[in-house]
Amino acid sequence: MPETLANNKGKNKYYLLPFLLGVLGLIFHFRKDKNTAWVVLLLLLFLGVLINVFLNPTPVQPRERDYAYVGSFYAFAIWVGFGVLAIYDLIRRYSAHNLAAGGATVLSLIAVPVVMANQNWDDHDRSNRFTSADFAKNYLDSCAPNAILFTNGDNDTFPLWYVQEVEGYRTDVRVVNLSLLNTDWYINQLKRKAYLSDAVPFTMTEDYYRQGTRDAVLILDDNRSNDSSYVDINVALKQIMSKDLYKVPDGQGYNNFRNSHLYIPVDKQAVVANGTVPANLADKVAPVKWDLSDKGVLYKKDMMILDLLATNNWKRPVYFAITVGDESYLGLEPYFQLEGLAYRIVPVERQSMDGQIGAVNTDVMYKNLVENFRWGNMNDPSVYLDETNLRMTMNFRNNFSRLAAALLQEGKRDQAKKVLDRCLEVMPDKTVPYNYFVLPIANLYFELGEKQKANDILSRLKTITTDELAYYNSLSPSLRKSINTTIGRTKEILKRVGYLETMFKQKEAGQGGVAGPNQQLAKQDTQKAPVDSPKQMGAQPSAPAN
Repeated sequence: MPETLANNKGKNKYYLLPFLLGVLGLIFHFRKDKNTAWVVLLLLLFLGVLINVFLNPTPVQPRERDYAYVGSFYAFAIWVGFGVLAIYDLIRRYSAHNLAAGGATVLSLIAVPVVMANQNWDDHDRSNRFTSADFAKNYLDSCAPNAILFTNGDNDTFPLWYVQEVEGYRTDVRVVNLSLLNTDWYINQLKRKAYLSDAVPFTMTEDYYRQGTRDAVLILDDNRSNDSSYVDINVALKQIMSKDLYKVPDGQGYNNFRNSHLYIPVDKQAVVANGTVPANLADKVAPVKWDLSDKGVLYKKDMMILDLLATNNWKRPVYFAITVGDESYLGLEPYFQLEGLAYRIVPVERQSMDGQIGAVNTDVMYKNLVENFRWGNMNDPSVYLDETNLRMTMNFRNNFSRLAAALLQEGKRDQAKKVLDRCLEVMPDKTVPYNYFVLPIANLYFELGEKQKANDILSRLKTITTDELAYYNSLSPSLRKSINTTIGRTKEILKRVGYLETMFKQKEAGQGGVAGPNQQLAKQDTQKAPVDSPKQMGAQPSAPAN
């Protein structure tokens, strides 16, 4: 195995001992008492295999569903207990009762609980790991005072609620879970003040969003190609609240509105005065215009987002967490401003220089990433970072590189270097192995003249990916086929490492420079990488709330 897998604390070996002890107990039980053995077997089947038939879960779940089969675990644990009795019975044939009892106990303890504790301890020990609470605070600290923050599901919402409810941290920020925003009871909650956070300014009364009412709103644009016909968002809301129903072929009536091109009015002086738009962008303020035609239908949560945007009138800051799915952005991405772990909606249309979502607010983001954010002891080798934590680090490394690139473009070289140094400080290779998202960091180091740091990163990344590819190639053809996407990503990383090394050498030899601080990776003469953003790599931590 490559080093990154072989040394992972989550790699455990049980040598099949718990399973074999249970199988031994099963055989012993059937030999001694078939009637009760059949009862346990039925428990195992009904609470394990057959409950799967009853629940009929979809093949791909957002998380493991072990809790659904806990009854079958109980049944098998009975046989594990009988396995100990079987060992006692075997020893008892050749020794005294006391020796058999003691021998069976000691042997079973060493073979199963001791081995499992020894293997499991390092990857179940959460001491000194504060990533969940610290990341939650980072989400909240990405927001201006009295903000509204849209989050996606369980994993990027519950930690935020914890630090607010238990630690009393940043209770001025109102966290809005988009999965729950499809329910009327949750909308009712949001319309009430909570701690320091004012009520979310919805205009719709409960009779407009009650469950079963406007669960889906059709977009019926008779002139979608006419980009000039933008309608005030307030007018669109009145159409949505109308009782006029559109009948589909099956006879069901749906609420609807007739124009997919919307705009949000903006008072230029007001948005500059309240800090929504930085003073240096005051001349770029304009009504927010966007197109919803690609969606075709709005769900209740989308409808409530539109209600908020219309009613808020730029008075409170509104953010989307970076881990929210693109489909929930409603096409507003051109007006997103990245300020940490959240995008702020601002009435200024800007293109990000790296092709990713949101233009970078370098002043706010620098203070957050370099000075304010906490990192949960991620740089401590004794702290185990599980898969969920490591997925989040993709977002962090990506944000660090985006900020450094934006600072470099603004000519702030010293700050850009501090950003990159801070990234390696909080997420060193020894705890967060280098991956695709350190490529821009190496590139930026080279642009800043830090050749040794750039080369060290590329050399280490080349070692990691080469070892991984050698391991993948040692597997059987069927196994390699099952991880074909992973192999493709690894090959692409190695290809890009080689590309950067070649570009660096060419520039040092005076044969021309790279395309820009963070764009040359997209300009190489190879096929587009299968991974270009943290979301494409599965970095978002959240699953829909249940």
